Amino acid sequence: MSKREDNTSWGKVADWYDDLLEGDNDTYQAKVILPNLVRLLEIKKGETVLDLACGQGFFSRAISALGADVTGVDIGEELIAKALEKSVDGHLPHFPHYYVAPSHNLSKTPDHSIDKVIIVLAIQNIEKMKETFEECKRVLKDTGKLLIVLNHPAFRIPKKSSWEYDEKNNIQYRRIDSYISESKTEMLMNPSKENSLKTISFHRPLQTYFKALSKLGFAVSRLEEWNSHRKSEEGKRQVAEDIARKEIPIFLCLEAIIC
Repeated sequence: MSKREDNTSWGKVADWYDDLLEGDNDTYQAKVILPNLVRLLEIKKGETVLDLACGQGFFSRAISALGADVTGVDIGEELIAKALEKSVDGHLPHFPHYYVAPSHNLSKTPDHSIDKVIIVLAIQNIEKMKETFEECKRVLKDTGKLLIVLNHPAFRIPKKSSWEYDEKNNIQYRRIDSYISESKTEMLMNPSKENSLKTISFHRPLQTYFKALSKLGFAVSRLEEWNSHRKSEEGKRQVAEDIARKEIPIFLCLEAIIC
């Protein structure tokens, strides 16, 4: 494992990340992403699903509970250890399988053995995007689907976008300082913690994802944009903030099929 790949792993904050997802039911993962993901996956009992960059298994367990045969893969050994612990302590009729690997080397998963691959809030932390998509195509069946959920690249550019407020017109808006140029940026994993560890976030415009998928024989069959479920506290900016939350999506979902 190269140093750069290791820098993008969230393994060293496994405890914090686990507490975040499991200790608060009001997360974006629970309230926005999971319900939409379940809707789009349309799981049939016995289908094989690969949860790529699965973290501590939050989505793996939820999809397994729907009757799918789930394999979770992550580069972070600590995160996979957390996922395995939950499999032992949980109450599912069957549990996901897990193994440690980088996203561009899924050697333990056979060719054309997977019905659906999901990459949730991870592609922006993956440097070898093309190689990762190549592996997704290799493991997918000819009728398979790839679902990618990411921070919306048009509105959430690391250190190049922000919420701002127009006092005169009482409008909350999104300021975008850069979009077309690809970039990589060091980001704090847990901004609320002093001396937080850092990861690397890779910004890519939409055309980069579409071109990479197309060159590998994928066609984007669906694009959805998801906004925040949260409401602002009472105050002067409440209405403007809530309107902005509804109008400006924070997540993008791409569904791709093999042509």
